[in-house]
Amino acid sequence: MQFHLNGFEPGDPEIADPVERVRPSGAPGPVPAEVDVLIVGCGPAGLNLAAQLSAFPDIKTCIVEQKEGRLLLGQADGIACRTMEMFHAYGFSERVMKEACWINETTFWKPDPAKPDIIVRSGRVQDVEDGLSEFPHVVLNQARVHDFFLDVMRRSPATLEPHYARRLLDVRIDPGARIEDHAVTATLERLEPSRERQVETVKARYLVGCDGAHSTVRKAIGRELHGDSANHAWGVMDVLAITDFPDIRFKSLIQSASGGSVLIIPREGGYLVRLYVELTALEAGERVASRKITVDDLIAKARRILNPYTLEVKEIPWWSVYDIGQRLTDKFDDVSEAEATTRLPRVFIAGDACHTHSPKAGQGMNVSMQDAFNLGWKLGAVLRKRSAPHLLHSYSAERHAIAKELIDFDRQWAAILASANRHGEAADPAETQDYFVKHARYTAGTATHYTPSILTAEPKHQHLAQGFVIGRRFPSAPVIRLGDAKPVHLGHVLKADGRFRIFAFAGAEDPAAAKSTIRALCGFLAEASDSPVRKYTPKDADIDSVIDVRAVFQQGHRELAIEAMPPLLLPRKGRYGLRDYEKMFCPDLKSGQDIFTMRGIDRTPGCLVIVRPDQYVAQVLPIDGYEQLAAFFDGFMLPPT
Repeated sequence: MQFHLNGFEPGDPEIADPVERVRPSGAPGPVPAEVDVLIVGCGPAGLNLAAQLSAFPDIKTCIVEQKEGRLLLGQADGIACRTMEMFHAYGFSERVMKEACWINETTFWKPDPAKPDIIVRSGRVQDVEDGLSEFPHVVLNQARVHDFFLDVMRRSPATLEPHYARRLLDVRIDPGARIEDHAVTATLERLEPSRERQVETVKARYLVGCDGAHSTVRKAIGRELHGDSANHAWGVMDVLAITDFPDIRFKSLIQSASGGSVLIIPREGGYLVRLYVELTALEAGERVASRKITVDDLIAKARRILNPYTLEVKEIPWWSVYDIGQRLTDKFDDVSEAEATTRLPRVFIAGDACHTHSPKAGQGMNVSMQDAFNLGWKLGAVLRKRSAPHLLHSYSAERHAIAKELIDFDRQWAAILASANRHGEAADPAETQDYFVKHARYTAGTATHYTPSILTAEPKHQHLAQGFVIGRRFPSAPVIRLGDAKPVHLGHVLKADGRFRIFAFAGAEDPAAAKSTIRALCGFLAEASDSPVRKYTPKDADIDSVIDVRAVFQQGHRELAIEAMPPLLLPRKGRYGLRDYEKMFCPDLKSGQDIFTMRGIDRTPGCLVIVRPDQYVAQVLPIDGYEQLAAFFDGFMLPPT
């Protein structure tokens, strides 16, 4: 798509009327007096969490925001492959891919050895390695990501809208409250001119602070951001410009001899470009605001770095300056380590409220959303009484470790992008390119690896499915759906609906045979008293409403008779008991993309792969490992009451 040709216009580019693009949003009237979950902040983390919880009409959720309306421009723009996988779970990945700028290759520029005051291209690499994800790395205004989440919320069973113009004043937790009580009290101040200074009180069972680096929620629970600044100041600006720089529509990393560095990010619409401009070194403890840097300073610096190429800026929709810092809180909830065995968390923080880093690796928005994606299904499971409340301890444990790894990576990456290191030595462009290639999985968002816990098993049977690594995200692969011969991606059945998935990869035998392992498995899951499917599914609910079972066979789809398959794989659902024909899959043999080969699955015995609601592999088991399968779910789930 091409747009912004005659100037930047916020909102949906497919809406012709600029007024309609920015129509107001938000819930009218006062906030509810009592809710199950109160979310503070309408950034990427807050809206992701609200979108996930809005799928559950039996959970009362409220989200508040200090700004007077939805975001229209500026801030983050990079969307990692892993984030695109998550967007597909919400149903809007196609909208993002259509509108966004795809980052296919990255170019590197360095000083010309013969004439160091000008730059020359020094390298060019593929941005994302082949086979890492079926989705690309793309760039799109954060405001549009917000819009997509808001659409999910509006159309959801809970029909959720944010309450804007609310400033959080105070958070109090009742230490003597029972788990079912509304133990958290939040005090809010209304900021609309007509209701200025009016105070509202909300009682919540849980509160989540997604309110940024200056988080009021974080301060209320006594957490602090710890870390230091790298003593570098950078500027960022979105521009509509005319330039003869040849790689303006590529992601480009430019390191000059003496002028500093520039990172170029092409933006959506074919014309808009984001420039990250290295400005100056700061003294210890100094903040960039004291330098009173203007947008003209950014333009002038960018022009010097781009020499011999020209840059004529026509419009700047958004710009900012910032100093780089990597900071992290010690925990992401209100329970201290000493209290972990005696108290359950009531207040959580996510995103910039608990970790901050530079924007160079494009991780801020992406990691914040992954925080919320981790927490959302857990809150849903506890509030719907499908899991015991101690499950909520796993949020801080899992996400704090990941944030620490990413901050360490970001500190190195930010230092490499700077024109000189802390010893005053000139940057090495070859080192920049080498580091970029080696750490591409971090920037793609696919490096996360959760350690063993009640949700992530020890890898005792990893050899059965070497490509589905326990603790890592479930990598999709092409398959053919048996019911209608449609080519699909197996991972695309992983929706943001709070359900666990069991993928049964059948052995080499005929799955329709009376004594096949897949038939025995389905018999256990459907009928045995210790079956997790039978044990944890409410009596009147669809059989797949809590744990969704899918099968993948080794035979081609024309070799199998769907009518001969076990009834569990053709479940009757809904008010009329209609059959679901989308539970069984076969390899895509025509294209040569056999999922059993691609994901290293042992063909003789087959295996079970359990996937969490946030798309991470929880366990790999033998296909007849019934006792271990039951024990895994028994570790954190509750039978329906």
